[in-house]
Amino acid sequence: MNAPPLETFSALAALPGVAHGFTGRFAGIDVQADREVALRRLDGGHAQARAALGAGKKRFVIGEQVHGREVAVVDENSASPVPGVDGLITASPEVCLGVCVADCCAVYLADPVRRVIALLHSGRKGSELGITAVAIERMRADFGSAPEDLVVQLSPCIRPPLYEVNFAALILAQCCAAGVRQVHDCGTCTGTQVARYYSYRVERGKTGRMLALLALTATS
Repeated sequence: MNAPPLETFSALAALPGVAHGFTGRFAGIDVQADREVALRRLDGGHAQARAALGAGKKRFVIGEQVHGREVAVVDENSASPVPGVDGLITASPEVCLGVCVADCCAVYLADPVRRVIALLHSGRKGSELGITAVAIERMRADFGSAPEDLVVQLSPCIRPPLYEVNFAALILAQCCAAGVRQVHDCGTCTGTQVARYYSYRVERGKTGRMLALLALTATS
C-alpha cells in the first residue's frame, strides 16, 4: 500500500503539544464501493496514518457521523464509534480523535491555553445546524475555553461551483459570530482534485474517505 504523506496545516503545526494530519487518496486501493466496504479497505492505510502521526498507541475515537450537530466529550475510556455524534472533544493526551470525510469538511479546533481539542464532521446539514458553534460553546462550558484563544482550521471540502452550498463559508461565519479570532481555511475543493482526494459527489457515492486526525501530545 502506497500511503500518501499526511497533509498538515501551518496554523495547527505552530501549536505546541498538538498533532494533526489529513490523509489523501491511497493509490492501489479499490474504493468504488459503499461507505462501510470502502472504509474496511482503507483501514490499514488509516492505521498507518495514525502511526505516522505518533498516535498509533492512543485510543482512537470516532463518531457515528449522522450529519447532525451533536458533540461528545470523550477520553481514553470512551466507546468508539460514539453513537449519534458528529463532533468530538477531548482533553486527554491518551486519545486520538478521528473524522472521515469525502467532500464534507473536517473542522479542527484547538485551545492551546486550556489544552483542549475538538474535531468535527461538518457537511451541508451539520453546517446549517451549527455544529461548529455547538462545539465552541461546549468547549467553553465544559473546559473554560475562551473563543479568542481557539485556533480553528477547515480541511479540504467540496465548494461552489461543484456544490450548490458554500458550507465552508457557513462554518467561518459561525466561528466569527462566536468570537473566534484565529480561523483558517485551506480553500481547497475536493471535487476539483479527485486524483488527490476522494469526492462523494464527483464519484457518485462510490468512493473512499479521507481521515482527519487530531491529538494532544506532551509539550516538553
